[in-house]
Amino acid sequence: MTVVDAHHHVWDLSVRDQDWITGPELAPLRRDFTMKHLEPEARAAGVARTVLVQTVTVAEETPEFLALAAGHDLIAGVVGWTDLTRPDVADELARLRALPGGPYLKGIRHQVQGEPDPEWLLRPDVHRGLAAVADAGLVYDLVVFPHQLPACVRAAAALPGLTFVLDHLGKPPIAAGALDPWASGLRALAALPNTVAKLSGLVTEADLANWTLEDLRPYADVALEVFGPGRLMFGSDWPVSTLGAAYGDLLDLTRRLTDPHDHPQILGTTATRVYGL
Repeated sequence: MTVVDAHHHVWDLSVRDQDWITGPELAPLRRDFTMKHLEPEARAAGVARTVLVQTVTVAEETPEFLALAAGHDLIAGVVGWTDLTRPDVADELARLRALPGGPYLKGIRHQVQGEPDPEWLLRPDVHRGLAAVADAGLVYDLVVFPHQLPACVRAAAALPGLTFVLDHLGKPPIAAGALDPWASGLRALAALPNTVAKLSGLVTEADLANWTLEDLRPYADVALEVFGPGRLMFGSDWPVSTLGAAYGDLLDLTRRLTDPHDHPQILGTTATRVYGL
């Protein structure tokens, strides 16, 4: 089985600040995390390919990630960022794909979780940008909070030709132990055939110091019920996940939360298919 980590990040603070790393809880992340740090851990865990995902809404980051992918055999794809509201977004996507490493661009993501408007995805200018992403043959990663899931549902319904990938299962309130309304929102999104989700980021939504496998299981079970293994993929969310677990432990955790018969899809083939790796 070819194991794919469908979601990780890298950053070098000497190149660019990560201004979202604030407060004592995130303090361990305020250092460089690069491919030289990730590769030994990923290889030791049996990961053969990864998807590198944007971290900040800065135009320069995506070309840097594409060039990095072109020079590193572990990275099989990049989910980058561009301003979806710019009138020439289609031309910008074409420009990115023409850059060194451009063929590694597989998707686009925006920090929707940081938008104060819960219906940001439904704005006409954003809709036009999402349509351009679909026309370019790319997918769109959703990083949202549970209260934004209804807008995700409406956006995905309005753009059936675009595949929407839900990062971190929509950040369920694991630490609080609540299922609804997150679960109902997830079910509504999964009812649309152009949606998939990542089993990623769960540890960091739990009690970082005291989480257990059984804290996470109800949320993984809901995701398995509504998406099925053919529409779920493993993502480490490294290095953010290091706040609560080591890299290799995350892969083991995913295996323990899922049926062994489903592992080939969740740990590899879903990501390979969805991102065209």
